[in-house]
Amino acid sequence: MPAPQKKILFCLAGVFSFVCALGTAAAIGTQLWVKGTILCKTGALLVNASGPELEKFIGEIQYGLFHGERVRQCGLGGRPFQFSFFPDLLKIIPASIHVSIILFCTVLIIFTLVGMGFFLYNAFGSPYETLHGPVGLYLWSFISCSCGCLIMILFSSEVKIHHLSEKIANFKEKSFTFKTHSERFADSFWIILACSLVHFLNALLIRLAGFEFPFSKPKDSGTATGAADLMY
Repeated sequence: MPAPQKKILFCLAGVFSFVCALGTAAAIGTQLWVKGTILCKTGALLVNASGPELEKFIGEIQYGLFHGERVRQCGLGGRPFQFSFFPDLLKIIPASIHVSIILFCTVLIIFTLVGMGFFLYNAFGSPYETLHGPVGLYLWSFISCSCGCLIMILFSSEVKIHHLSEKIANFKEKSFTFKTHSERFADSFWIILACSLVHFLNALLIRLAGFEFPFSKPKDSGTATGAADLMY
């Protein structure tokens, strides 16, 4: 591929990486990872609520990696409550998984910025033959994509397997028991998924620029030339 086209591809990959780094940093600070509704089970059972009456006992909850908000509904109107994971909820959440998610988010931002730098360096400079060249570009893209996938897997397991929403909903509750009525992953979670796909796309752009994948076996041209020499 001609050099100008390679520069354009590397510039695109660098811009994509920069946008992903900004998006990940913004996603970490928001509380838009999970949105859902919680049912005040105790209150609904006391009055034997059903149908439209049940809506008076359904509150809302949304949270991210550091903080969130819940609105409890127990038949007397909504009562909002702000909470923070650190240090309030450390005793009721799987802290090791939650901290790992934050660490992988940090690693994702760092390696995305590193990859952006090397993409731009390969676009406007003379690439090295080792980690600065094609192998390095594949490496940074692979690490970033892997971190994004790990973040989604760990967070999904924390929410679904460890029932994070119910634990948060029942935080500091003594008289009432809350149950998750519905929950869905919100914008910040899908930003991480989009960033992972972008890093995979960057790897395809590197291949499109004419670089072979790492560990691919080159064609053995020595055998062919050797056989031609024997003919003479």
